[in-house]
Amino acid sequence: MSKALPLRCICITGPTACGKTDLALALAERYPAEIVSMDSAMVYRGMDIGTAKPEADVLASVPHHLIDVCDPEEAYSAGRFAHEARGLIGDVSARGKLALVVGGTMLYLKALRDGIARLPARDAATRAALDAEAEAVGWPAMHAQLAAVDPAAAARIEPTDRQRIQRALEVFRLTGRSLSELQRRGRAGEADATMPIETLALIPSDRQQLADAIAQRFRAMVARGFIDEVERLRRRPGLSADSPSMRAVGYRQIWAHLDGRYDWPETEQRAIAATRQLAKRQLTWLRKDPTSERVEHDGPDLLEHAVRRIDAILG
Repeated sequence: MSKALPLRCICITGPTACGKTDLALALAERYPAEIVSMDSAMVYRGMDIGTAKPEADVLASVPHHLIDVCDPEEAYSAGRFAHEARGLIGDVSARGKLALVVGGTMLYLKALRDGIARLPARDAATRAALDAEAEAVGWPAMHAQLAAVDPAAAARIEPTDRQRIQRALEVFRLTGRSLSELQRRGRAGEADATMPIETLALIPSDRQQLADAIAQRFRAMVARGFIDEVERLRRRPGLSADSPSMRAVGYRQIWAHLDGRYDWPETEQRAIAATRQLAKRQLTWLRKDPTSERVEHDGPDLLEHAVRRIDAILG
């Protein structure tokens, strides 16, 4: 990205169900703008209801990017997002329009702003070996193995997070270096990959109100056909419960329900609880982020506050 090119961009982030999309659309009525989605599930085609993907008329009314860009059998990484989003932000800015980066995937935001380490590509043989070991001893034991070689990664990865444990161990076995070390070295060596972005974080003034909104939204998704959507996805031959796309909250719980693991009341409870935990992790990340300006998501002057911020960016 050329440093001479002035960026016309603001990121609107916050926990799930806090109104990010609504604010972005309101801003798009005031400015010539395009939306760059920062959502790790909206990238997938066919995952519409459970991701709260904007309706077709909304997508048609304001140009949207990084929605429906890959099939759910594919893996979409933070590195790919950062590369593609940087290009899009530059293109939108060059057209004299405002780029609204909208979403709650904090790893994507970090990769976009801070750059990302160059890590080895996924290796099928190494992953198969790790899966075989995990089948024998369990993923908590693999987590303990990770703690011995990369304690920093183990501290931030849950013992039940198969996907992230596998990736961290895969990187170590392929390179002989820990994931944490490579990430530190990558950040130090990729200063030109950083992108300073004004960030507005929508924070709930009432956590219980957000929890209630999450429950209501999940039930509304189910009423719209969320279960049927997962049933259609299950018929895709290359897709399984272990696919990265199916790790998204709601999808993995409904998949397990369709496998017969839970009855519906327990499935609903698990899906809502997982979404609330996601919101909690997002809020924790934002509280520790010194560069995001935190504002109440239901504040009476939220829109005007965002307008003032954008006017300052546009000069």
